[in-house]
Amino acid sequence: MTSTLRALSLLLLLFPTIPLWADEGHHHALTQAEIGSVNFPNSCSPEVKADFSHAVALLHSFQYEQSRQVFESIAKKDPHCAMAEWGVAMSHYHGLWKNGDLDAGRVALEKARQTAAATPRTTAREKAFIEALGEIYKQDGGDAVAHDLAYQQQLSRLHSENPADSEAAIFYALSLDVSAPKTDKTFANQRQCGEILEPIFQQQPHHPGVAHYLIHCYDNPVLAKQGLTAARAYAKIAPGSAHAQHMPSHIFTRVGSWDESIESNQHSTLSATQAEATSSNGEARDQRLHAMDYLEYAYLQSGLDMQAKKVLDELKSLAPVSGLTHTGNYGASAIPARYTIERRDWKQAAELTPDAAAVPWAQALTWAAIGEGTARSGNLDRAKEAERSLASLRDQASAKKNTYWANQIEVQRSEVVAWISHAEGNHEEATSKMKAAVDLEESMDKDAVTPGAVTPAREMLAELFASQNQPSQALAEYEAVLQLAPNRFNALYGAATAAESAGNATKAAEYYRALMTVAKGDERPEIATARKKLTLAKN
Repeated sequence: MTSTLRALSLLLLLFPTIPLWADEGHHHALTQAEIGSVNFPNSCSPEVKADFSHAVALLHSFQYEQSRQVFESIAKKDPHCAMAEWGVAMSHYHGLWKNGDLDAGRVALEKARQTAAATPRTTAREKAFIEALGEIYKQDGGDAVAHDLAYQQQLSRLHSENPADSEAAIFYALSLDVSAPKTDKTFANQRQCGEILEPIFQQQPHHPGVAHYLIHCYDNPVLAKQGLTAARAYAKIAPGSAHAQHMPSHIFTRVGSWDESIESNQHSTLSATQAEATSSNGEARDQRLHAMDYLEYAYLQSGLDMQAKKVLDELKSLAPVSGLTHTGNYGASAIPARYTIERRDWKQAAELTPDAAAVPWAQALTWAAIGEGTARSGNLDRAKEAERSLASLRDQASAKKNTYWANQIEVQRSEVVAWISHAEGNHEEATSKMKAAVDLEESMDKDAVTPGAVTPAREMLAELFASQNQPSQALAEYEAVLQLAPNRFNALYGAATAAESAGNATKAAEYYRALMTVAKGDERPEIATARKKLTLAKN
């Protein structure tokens, strides 16, 4: 029995709202109390109207497989319901994750169009929803970014023409986040998303999509604190959704609230584990691995290494499933990399094995850990092999026309080159390469698939300065890291030691105290050091 399942009985006693997705192998039909309240007006037969709103509620929590099942059932009960096929097509469009089945979605979208054309009762509003989604499934040579933008523009028109239609507004708000450029550090689209959704949140506090999309739109270092209300509400709105249990941790991670992130992802992991019993593809496993990655991150920032090890062991115990997407690939690659690098176990990092079947940016996580681990433990030949592998993976991502992930991999390659230069004694080159990594990494925001980089490039730059006996520069960089990623364990400890080396005892004590506030137990040696330093400072 895995560690997650061993904890299941106890957690169900402590948190009885955790949903049971499977009952003796059968799918558990979720109630409105478990997935939130949605009212999506439609022209389908009266017998399926309630089912339609139920399916949209599932869709709003990205429970794609479950929503698809309900939409398909509606289409069988009412073959003239064009919007049922729209719902199926929507269930295949995973805009934020870019891991949907476009071929299947294209088939469903065409069925929606044909049904709408043949059914006089289909409204102009419904046809507008269908045609907007058609932008995603166009085969015109455009890339996903262009299609997302065209979809957003169509929804903007629908929203303008139907200002009282809250569902049009909610889907439009999400499209603003999906189409937001990763390099726009003003977060203009995300701000507009919030402006649309905040009033609806006041009017419809039990709507799952409103709270969910507010979290996504505020999932950045500038707006994160504005998302705390939605984050603390969403899991209560849709306790039957594994994704709804997880999503609050996007905000909790941004503000460094590790206890809340841990609780959120414990619940989500259990829900997704149960959902696997009735899942026919890899979607439930994707959700599980996604939550496990966030859980691993939070445990490591709390200094709870033994709990982090249990997550890693859980990952290793999982039987393979078919249909896993890059969301699951990323989590499965990130968890071992985080465990080794955050704990500075260079030998274990050097022994990691990349998953050759994973997408390039998931493989890159492992090669980056191998590169840093080998460079910092003296095996420079292997580190240089890792750098070459990262260059190849970067080029593969570029060939897929995925500039964002190609640039993310280039950040990792530059970091490995910097550590190799450092090991070779070329400190000026090491600093230059790491600064290039910092500039490129901070020109982009993170993707929704990850809680953040295994180690921020700027945190590595701070460590280079510390190793070069430049504590004041190191402290400045650590403090900059903590502005973007509050309460990171290694950044707090690094800031404390850099301040101490720079002769700033007051600031050193400040960061040691901050570390003691976020750290739990005595598992990390840094915690014992912080406690000792604070005791000496008092005497």
